[in-house]
Amino acid sequence: ETKWMCEYCTYENFPNALKCTMCRGAKPLSSEDIYRLRNNDDGAVGSGGGGNGGGTAAIITADNLHEQLKPLRIADSEFPKQSTHLHHHQPCSGGKWSCGTCTYENWPKSRKCIMCGTAAPTTPSPVGRMSPSRSNLAIIPTSSPEREVTVTRDNKSSRVSNSRRSGEASTAGNNYEYERRRRQADWTWLHACQGVVEGDPVPVEAFLESGGDPTRQLTPSEVSLLNRPSAFDVGHTLVHLAIRFHREDMLAMLVSSIDGGGPGLKRVPSYVAPELASAIRRHAATIFNAKHSHSLPFPFVTEFTTFILPAEIEDLPSSVQEQLFEELLDKDVQQQLESEPAVINWSVEITVQLGSRLYALWNRSQGDCLLDSLMQATWGVFDRDSLLRGALADSLTHGGQLLYPRWLESETRQARQLEFSLSEAQWAEDWSSLVGRASQPGASLQQLHVFALAHVLRRPVIVYGVKFVKSFRGEDIGYAGFQGVYLPLLWEPSFCSVTPVALGYTRGHFSALVPVEHSRTHEMGVPNNMVRVCYLPLVDSERKLLPIHFLTKAEVGSEEHLLRQWLDVSTTDGGLLVAKQRAQGHPLLVAQMLEEWLNHYRSLAQMSGTPYNRTIPAHDFSSDGDTDDE
Repeated sequence: ETKWMCEYCTYENFPNALKCTMCRGAKPLSSEDIYRLRNNDDGAVGSGGGGNGGGTAAIITADNLHEQLKPLRIADSEFPKQSTHLHHHQPCSGGKWSCGTCTYENWPKSRKCIMCGTAAPTTPSPVGRMSPSRSNLAIIPTSSPEREVTVTRDNKSSRVSNSRRSGEASTAGNNYEYERRRRQADWTWLHACQGVVEGDPVPVEAFLESGGDPTRQLTPSEVSLLNRPSAFDVGHTLVHLAIRFHREDMLAMLVSSIDGGGPGLKRVPSYVAPELASAIRRHAATIFNAKHSHSLPFPFVTEFTTFILPAEIEDLPSSVQEQLFEELLDKDVQQQLESEPAVINWSVEITVQLGSRLYALWNRSQGDCLLDSLMQATWGVFDRDSLLRGALADSLTHGGQLLYPRWLESETRQARQLEFSLSEAQWAEDWSSLVGRASQPGASLQQLHVFALAHVLRRPVIVYGVKFVKSFRGEDIGYAGFQGVYLPLLWEPSFCSVTPVALGYTRGHFSALVPVEHSRTHEMGVPNNMVRVCYLPLVDSERKLLPIHFLTKAEVGSEEHLLRQWLDVSTTDGGLLVAKQRAQGHPLLVAQMLEEWLNHYRSLAQMSGTPYNRTIPAHDFSSDGDTDDE
């Protein structure tokens, strides 16, 4: 016999192969001796039937298949579906048994079906039997030799007509669905999306002030309603659109709304004057000395600045002042730090008599709040360019040999107090984790990082923080340990500034603490119009000295001496130990940014003072100060 060609890959296989060697395709059934349609009594089927004679059935091959199929047609069986047998007019000859699974006719001695491997029945079934699943079909010979085998196309035509009808119905349904979606769509939200694309901030502000969620995503139905695939895509938010179409002003507004954690807008100076804020960050990048040497292992700043709120705030009407503080401060952090036991503003002498009330500036809660708060306390802007993040990573990389001994001694002392100890490998693993966090954007930072940043800024950092971290139900869940004074002990005191910066710490979040400049700012009763002085307490509400972090064993016990060495310390009339925070006035760029920011509230004050004044919109601003990511 000749080889047979696979109908899928055209590979020529040996005659005995039941499947293609190359693609495992089944051997064409037309080349198998599987159909025996007549017995000896009726003669052979086909044109050559008479020649066969002798009581043998005609064999169907690929050459005569079309002739043998002419007198046949496939039709539905008239027998009930429950029937499991197909009754032919004549019984099958040859004694072969039909497989109940694939209907292949096997030789009587075959114990398994040659095609599918099904075991032979105990009592061989006649060829006319078929499986129950095929009991509704029959092969019926026709009397007319001119008729060909045809597959009934009624089902196919009915399916086509049904699909057409369903398509027409779906079209009408889609029109109805489209109109329904248009009626039910949130057009305030859709107009805000269009406003971002077209550069119109009015619908964006209307959406946010109505309590809209700036992180809301476009759905497929909303994208179809907007009907602009080149601009809108499923899953896009207003922030995505602002970034894609370079709407920097809208992006700042959206980010502030997201970080604020509630309806309404936060209007910090850097958002009102983004160009000036960018110029301030560019200038701040130029004052970093990044050269490393054995004597100078840390990058450090070459210019000292301290940010305070301008005195012109007090000239605004009370209603405008209230709105200003709502849009500038983090009220949640302010409340936590001032609640019992109070951490800031607990002394009437300091807050009222000396005019040194501290305010917690609103801060982004994106994992870099420590860096942002330090930039706010010095320059009044956020650290969007990761200047302090890069300097922090360099400090731990190049100055790690100086920081590690102090860190290890401090951690060992705390571990001993808690009655546990770690191996050298565990300490090394913790240290490498802290070094890795310093260079990872958004990673949470620890006390070591505050200590290193004090060396970058070349000035003390005072952190006023809660003693215990509380859960959302008000339960104490852990010791915070951030409160205290961080001195740049690895520098010489003469190389550093004695003016500290103040930060507030609540559950996983840092905020810049700044005072308001007063026109009668004085130094312990002595008027001074050139230097603004704020008094930062170095004791807590129980008159206990704030802890100094990362002291060596030799330095423990001389905390007050170290404070007087590194800070401008004085004692109030009430006996409180305070550090003087001096501000020589804002740099030019910072002053311009504050002036532009104040102009917005001055215009509101003018509107409230006109005969046809309208009520200043008051929003329930809030801030997302509590985050578990820090």
